[in-house]
Amino acid sequence: MSEESASQPAGLRKSKMPLSVFFRDARLFKKDELGSEIIRIALPAAMALAADPVASLIDTAFIGRLGPVEIAAVGVAIAIFNQASKVTIFPLVSITTSFVAEEDTVNRNTKIEAEKAEDLKKDSKSGEPKESVPNDEMHESLEKGSATNNEKNIENKDSLSEDDCKTITSRSSTHTDTESVSLKQKNERRHIPSASTALIVGGILGLVQAIFLIFGAKPLLYIMGVKSGSAMLKPARNYLTLRALGSPAVLLSLAMQGVFRGFKDTKTPLYATVIGDLTNIILDPIFIFVCRWGVSGAAIAHVLSQYLISVILLWRLMKKIDLLPPSVKDLQFSRFLKNGFLLLARVIAATICVTLAASRAARLGSTTMAAFQICLQVWLTSSLLADGLAVAGQAIIACAFAEKDYQKATTAATRVLQMSFILGLGLAVVVGLALHFGDIVFSKDPNVLRIIAIGIPFVAGTQPINSIAFVFDGVNFGASDFAYSSYSMVLVATASIAAIFVLSKTGGFVGIWVALTIFMGLRTFAGVWRMGTGTGPWRFLRGRLLS
Repeated sequence: MSEESASQPAGLRKSKMPLSVFFRDARLFKKDELGSEIIRIALPAAMALAADPVASLIDTAFIGRLGPVEIAAVGVAIAIFNQASKVTIFPLVSITTSFVAEEDTVNRNTKIEAEKAEDLKKDSKSGEPKESVPNDEMHESLEKGSATNNEKNIENKDSLSEDDCKTITSRSSTHTDTESVSLKQKNERRHIPSASTALIVGGILGLVQAIFLIFGAKPLLYIMGVKSGSAMLKPARNYLTLRALGSPAVLLSLAMQGVFRGFKDTKTPLYATVIGDLTNIILDPIFIFVCRWGVSGAAIAHVLSQYLISVILLWRLMKKIDLLPPSVKDLQFSRFLKNGFLLLARVIAATICVTLAASRAARLGSTTMAAFQICLQVWLTSSLLADGLAVAGQAIIACAFAEKDYQKATTAATRVLQMSFILGLGLAVVVGLALHFGDIVFSKDPNVLRIIAIGIPFVAGTQPINSIAFVFDGVNFGASDFAYSSYSMVLVATASIAAIFVLSKTGGFVGIWVALTIFMGLRTFAGVWRMGTGTGPWRFLRGRLLS
């Protein structure tokens, strides 16, 4: 058996098909260190993800007071901007979180080992009598990083000479400092090349996106159905062009959010996002109505809020890391690009499925499309809480893999998946009741409400599946399993596209939702298969690494 295999927990080496790993220590809630860490990361992450949609709703409410032409124009422009951003944001943030978590963990452990080695070197040069501090006892204290032996030595210092007491006290202080390296690092600027790479990539992508949207605004709007003679063309083009100026800030801020997530810090991005969104809400009525800038004022307010978020995050990040690496060789462009293209293919595959479903619903008429759009937005919005768990799982698992702590990686993965299932059950009840009793908020058309009622079982019933699927994304990314995530999504999308075409023709509105249920079910199955069969980065679960 190899050294790596031998290092695995005995309980893990016995299983050949470790499907049972998902039910290990299954419980609704457990107040332990890992559970607290997951909640501490997941809750602020979910709140930050929810803050922007809430601000967008308020933004839409202000613009809606300008008239139906303006709100329609802005709606089209936002759809184009969001679609362009989604293609670049998801790969960048996901890769950055994993790489920063891995690199930070390795650097921290390297520093701890270096300080231990330095302590041993100092001990060997001090030359004190052996009976003062036994070598094997000191070795054990260094290896375990424990303060117990040091305290014991201090308690017994009355029986030693004054010089011995000074020596032991000094050692105790040194070893305590070694144990608190992680705490020290919080106040030190760290060298994280992947973080610097993420900022450079984010800045470049932001500039490219801005140029693309500014010069391609009119053709893109034409593709979306806004023709040359349309009254929506001018306000839509003005809004899209101005929003495009904020693209560098959007990409940079999200790259920095990925860095903070890698540090397991989701509170800082939350604070920055809330401050930025509140600024946007305050500036909206001033620019739109007081300054009489209309939709252009709304765009300017949004752009300023994005740059404010970027400045806050950059200011906080400069206190944590050295933004400029010692040399260009330290940057990791090839690693970012390789995995970035993999996740880009994944995003495109998933987007095609949802977009195709919407286009098939549009063919069924405006009433059916209106009901489908309402159901779809509720369906997607409810995933934000699951995304918070996915962020927590990704950061913790990435650190565990970097430390080769496979027990923690497995425990963290199973815990977030179990929590996602419980969350999904809760969302199923909440979403079902909210749509049943609150559908009047979205529409007063009795025909639209009737179709929404048909979609409620699908929107609510798929919540547990959706939650598990989204959290599996975080689990796979934490294990740096980007290739499998990409290839499996392409296969899932291929099967789902066929299902959407067939079922939309035979089942109409219901058929489309059955196809989307199949889509999410296959995504969940892909995650279960990877970890449940112990393949890829999870092969240690089968105990067959090397013999």
